[in-house]
Amino acid sequence: MNSKQKIQADWWSKSLIGGVLGFSLALALSSLLTVITPGGMDGQSKVQFNMWMVAPIWMLIFSFSYLFRSGLSAMSWLTGLNLLSYSLLLMVLR
Repeated sequence: MNSKQKIQADWWSKSLIGGVLGFSLALALSSLLTVITPGGMDGQSKVQFNMWMVAPIWMLIFSFSYLFRSGLSAMSWLTGLNLLSYSLLLMVLR
């Protein structure tokens, strides 16, 4: 028997999860980038840069969501990453 599991082709769930949770994660990562870099939220030209960074981060996460073995594993990983990134963002903002 083959001990390796193959990637399942449940692209509906992976697309939905990558779209919704990927967008949420992209917003959190862009916000973290804003807060952590020098100048904080009042840095010059940061608003424009971070606005344009959301789409490439989102599309990167969205495209990598198809590499998960199943939709359930994509949902669990992206949910965990969302919780982690929003927790870090709240810690940094306090």
